[in-house]
Amino acid sequence: MQKISTINAEKVNQHIVNWLKTYAENAKVNGFVIGISGGIDSALTSTLCAQTGLPTLCVEMPIYQAQSHVFRAYEHINQLKKRFPNVSDTRIDLTPVFKTFKAEVPTSDNEAKLHLSLANTRSRLRMLSLYYLAGLNGLLVAGTGNKVEDFGVGFFTKYGDGGVDVSPIADLLKSDVRALAKHVGVPQSILEAKPTDGLFGDDRSDEDQLGADYEELEWAMKQMEEGKTSENFSGREKEVFNIYKRLNAINQHKMNPIPVCLIPKEFK
Repeated sequence: MQKISTINAEKVNQHIVNWLKTYAENAKVNGFVIGISGGIDSALTSTLCAQTGLPTLCVEMPIYQAQSHVFRAYEHINQLKKRFPNVSDTRIDLTPVFKTFKAEVPTSDNEAKLHLSLANTRSRLRMLSLYYLAGLNGLLVAGTGNKVEDFGVGFFTKYGDGGVDVSPIADLLKSDVRALAKHVGVPQSILEAKPTDGLFGDDRSDEDQLGADYEELEWAMKQMEEGKTSENFSGREKEVFNIYKRLNAINQHKMNPIPVCLIPKEFK
């Protein structure tokens, strides 16, 4: 059962849109560019950016993409363009670029590491494309990560989908994202779709990769913030808590600032 969000969707909606608009105006940029995956996070983020009234560029960047993702992205972008005259879109087929990259780099006998490295490469190619378009059009790259992904389990690619200028939904839990996405009119097909990062060219879900769904991870995040340990739980709760704790620990390098080696003054 999905967790029910307690946010005031209307007030949160207005707050994020005002924040985005103010940030863009202070940065003296024209608007925003967002990668559209066919998932709920990018659908919500692009809608919030569109609501600012500033130019909002939605970008499809398929790399051997599952057709279900492509259809949902297409449906969302078309709906958004009908609702907001400031929304435009473009499509960059990165499959040939990815194929060329694979052909030029060394391979590995470690299949798990190879597949993960290539999945992260897909995300980084998309980041490069978004910043290219941002540079051409004077736009900010809007991130699509939510709170559990960005600050809980570190479920994003460093310098891939983690490489952004602004993170408008990074203080929202996944249940909050669902509530706000419904409020702003994200298509039903996206609201009902299983969350997936789409980096492996198939329909594997985030839950398949993480070992727990977002409702479970939200629960574990709260327990850890309250100082609980695995000894407080048993059964599935203990399993989920340990999954969260392990992912939170091993992905701190993503969630913390890059460490800087400070040189003692007497050495300078």
